[in-house]
Amino acid sequence: MDDLKNKYLTAIADAADENALEELRVQAVGKKGEVSLKMRELGKMTPEERQVAGPALNALKDEINSALAAKKAGLADAALDERLRTECLDVTLPARTERRGTIHPISQVTEEVTAIFADMGFAVAEGPQLESDWFNFDALNIPGHHPARAEMDTFYTHRAEGDERPPHVLRTHTSPVQIRSMQAQGAPIRVIAPGRVYRADYDQTHTPMFHQVEGLAIDKDISMANLKWVLEEFVKAFFEVDDVELRFRASHFPFTEPSAEVDIRCSWEGGTVKVGEGDDWLEVLGSGMVHPKVLEAANIDPNEYQGFAFGVGIDRIAMLKYGIPDLRAFFDSDLRWLRHYGFSALDVPTLHGGLSW
Repeated sequence: MDDLKNKYLTAIADAADENALEELRVQAVGKKGEVSLKMRELGKMTPEERQVAGPALNALKDEINSALAAKKAGLADAALDERLRTECLDVTLPARTERRGTIHPISQVTEEVTAIFADMGFAVAEGPQLESDWFNFDALNIPGHHPARAEMDTFYTHRAEGDERPPHVLRTHTSPVQIRSMQAQGAPIRVIAPGRVYRADYDQTHTPMFHQVEGLAIDKDISMANLKWVLEEFVKAFFEVDDVELRFRASHFPFTEPSAEVDIRCSWEGGTVKVGEGDDWLEVLGSGMVHPKVLEAANIDPNEYQGFAFGVGIDRIAMLKYGIPDLRAFFDSDLRWLRHYGFSALDVPTLHGGLSW
């Protein structure tokens, strides 16, 4: 064994490259290597001989493997040193313009919406995308039998067998952020909550993940008239028109009472929408006065405070404003699509400078 050890350790130290090192590994510890053949002979030995020879052979194999690994690392370091010594990079070369990225329409529209509502005094609130069942449904006055709570519409997290606790969900709207904000800040409050939301749906106008922005204003003397003014100002600023006509249609949402769907007057030309003119109507958002039970869940006295809430699909209004025909393309990561619909990094939306160039 001492002869084998000296033979292979010397050969490993003198190996010039990784090919030579691999040949030595096969000769020594491969299936038919000398050390492997020695280990096969253990079966022919007496128990007393195996107690001596077995540990010695294992130690020899480990030492040879360690020497092989150390030599391989040394050869790799030497190759890297040689590469660094001979290669050079001219860091003064100009950037390749074709690799310049663009801002995704979703990010751009989110910034546009934020700029508009910030000008009206709304702060931006954020919350977790994985929500408890209570924040996502119960606190928003959504009963247990409501269709939105069915597993065919909502993504629930896995529960271990026998776990009786309510499951967590991928939030189906950003309304839980409103509850968290009211609990943390109390009233009065004015916030918007943009972010990703998730629902089990997929077609030309629906995807399992999409984006929403919801608004909330709570104070002692807020009414539907305030809601109407805020939405009119938002639509005029977002679509960059001087005048707009909104139509409120009675609807039902568990978390608002009264509730209303909001349509805007528009016309369609060449597949794009023109807001503020024409004979057509287009539904753009849902809204209403916050339900007293929602205020109670957020620890706000509904006898003293009231307010409004609304929700807008960011993906939907991005499609309308910029003439994007298919919602699924937002998530395809197609560079051609991104270059066509993307925005310059310097195109920062502001009300005084213009939302879009």
